[in-house]
Amino acid sequence: MEEQDKNIDETWKKTVEREKENLNHKGGFATPEADFNFFVTTIALQASINLGAMENPATGKKEENLPQAKFIIDTLAVLKEKTKGNLTQEEGSLLENVLYELRMQYITKSQKGEGK
Repeated sequence: MEEQDKNIDETWKKTVEREKENLNHKGGFATPEADFNFFVTTIALQASINLGAMENPATGKKEENLPQAKFIIDTLAVLKEKTKGNLTQEEGSLLENVLYELRMQYITKSQKGEGK
């Protein structure tokens, strides 16, 4: 299936960006609303850091740790399975789309590593 044919929900990225902007505007830590979507986006952010898609906040560098990224992705998959039937449509879609996007990034990174 071609990339443009996929409907990927990237609201989690927008949420993270919005929170960064709030933090910058207020000059301090903006306490986010504790909800399922924020929880999922926080875990997805950790996976993105380990996939090398974002800078590691501790080092300020993009670093890859594919085993850790896979662990986080697998943890999100367990969360999806354990919450089946208990999520709103929005929550279920977010989790499904985040998992899809992270899995595709992981596969791409893994295949590049095998080609070395």
